[in-house]
Amino acid sequence: MSVSDYTEIEGLPAGDRKPYKPWSYDSANATLYIPRLGAGQDRWFAAALSGQKGKAPSRLGVFAERSQHKRWEMVSVVDLDSPKLPDIALDRDGYATAVAADGNKHLAADADLLRAAVLDNFATGGTNTGTKVFAPTKASKRQIEVHDKTGARYGTQGTTVFVGAANRYTDAYALKTTDGGALILFSHTHTQTDAVAHSGLQINPGKDDRAWLHDVPRTSITYTFVCNDAATVPAKAEPSRLIGYTCARTDASGPPVPSWSDRA
Repeated sequence: MSVSDYTEIEGLPAGDRKPYKPWSYDSANATLYIPRLGAGQDRWFAAALSGQKGKAPSRLGVFAERSQHKRWEMVSVVDLDSPKLPDIALDRDGYATAVAADGNKHLAADADLLRAAVLDNFATGGTNTGTKVFAPTKASKRQIEVHDKTGARYGTQGTTVFVGAANRYTDAYALKTTDGGALILFSHTHTQTDAVAHSGLQINPGKDDRAWLHDVPRTSITYTFVCNDAATVPAKAEPSRLIGYTCARTDASGPPVPSWSDRA
């Protein structure tokens, strides 16, 4: 996601590029949720973070120790819709409790079901599983709005279709909450394919597409998005709550219009 941001900016005309500004999280204002882990378990922790001194946290991040890189890395970060954080269960020493994010029979939903519901929000507007798995929240409504508004923007001139895509980032993280449920952080990948309705029409890439599409008109464009999601899940059979998500476009491709193909 970070690399794609650099890629997109470097594809802009020089006059449209904004200079990078140093930034950091306010460590004094961070809330850390460090799970007590057993021998052999992967080491990780979650952190509620703010980019502004004295401000309430606006993001949830996950840091994990990557043995192959021999370092700690931020592996997930989600923009929250509310500064009110989930109530994480802590033991008397202040440690959080990590629980299984996948295949956990003690939760109303696991990461796989949550991921499928998020993808359904984008693909169908939540018709199949999205609105059944999730209670209405700002985050879930926003995903459904992306489907509804983006899918209709071309009218009779074109179509937009969202589908799930191969997901490289299957790791998910879960912390027990005080109500017996869990906070689950996971990732998903989806594509958005825009296509003209008939020959003679073309889609002109915008300046933010330039890094991938090079200002060449296309008959269809498939965008790939990698996203991080956060949801609170109850222990009993009730809907979960999507509390935030963050997406980045990581690729774009599509066939040029015939006149450009002939020229090439």
